[in-house]
Amino acid sequence: MIEIWRGNVNAWECDELGHMNVKFYLTKASEALAGLAAQSGLNAIHRADANATLLPTALHVRFLAEARPGAPLVIEAGWTAISETGSSAVLIMRHGGTGKPAASFRIDLAHVSPRDARAFPWPGHFADQLRDRMVETPDFAQPRGLTETASRQAASLKRADSLGLAHVGQGRFTPDEVDVFGRMRTEVLLGRISDSVVNFKDAFPEEWAFHKGEAGGRIGSALLECRILPRRWPRAGDGYLVRSGLKSFGPKVRNLVHWVLDPATGKPWWTMEGIAAPMDLDARKIIDLPDTVRAGLEQACIAGIEA
Repeated sequence: MIEIWRGNVNAWECDELGHMNVKFYLTKASEALAGLAAQSGLNAIHRADANATLLPTALHVRFLAEARPGAPLVIEAGWTAISETGSSAVLIMRHGGTGKPAASFRIDLAHVSPRDARAFPWPGHFADQLRDRMVETPDFAQPRGLTETASRQAASLKRADSLGLAHVGQGRFTPDEVDVFGRMRTEVLLGRISDSVVNFKDAFPEEWAFHKGEAGGRIGSALLECRILPRRWPRAGDGYLVRSGLKSFGPKVRNLVHWVLDPATGKPWWTMEGIAAPMDLDARKIIDLPDTVRAGLEQACIAGIEA
């Protein structure tokens, strides 16, 4: 792999958990991906005058170690696959001081026209250089708690209502959330869910008790792994609804599915499945499942829900 990004964790990128918010992992990964494309001969994919860009079609992210304010970070990357109009890349974010992996990103990409997102073949010189930069995906970047089988369900507002998915977020995409082509930026895929999931009280009753002032300690929820499937790319001013369901749970983690839907059409903008866990914010560790919570989680689970 080659180094393609180097920077740090800004204090304003950190959230109530005291570490970098998941949104900014994708912000830095998106920068790094543009660097990888440039070093492979596909220049300026994020410039307004670009003739081609790369659009994610699937993302798998693992959060491997906390990144606290001020921490130096480095991202290295390489390509793992290529097709006529698409490719796959793996990016590894490491702590600059220790070299320890902080996160991994496996991203499937389409080579598209910037204006209409129409896929078209790679230029020959880029395809050749990409093949010269092929790498193997490290074991720690492979899926751990998630599967990557194709969904057998069609996400929609009507289906969300029939399944009883919780209403955890809603709003409008803003001008600062779109790129130079007027299309939603990649980091918003995690940002809007991060902003909403605290309202999913049936999946995290321990955290909800903290926000109600009924818990003895400070509790938050940490995302450990996720798989995101973009379906359509919103523009500034488009609305969204976040509907969420608890798929399963274990002694420490919860498996969640989120559908981000267009309220005007009922169609999905994107879907996501994630593995998350309640975290003791003072002890800085994941907490075990309390017996008092188990029955409620069993009742909240929705059989067969998929991203």
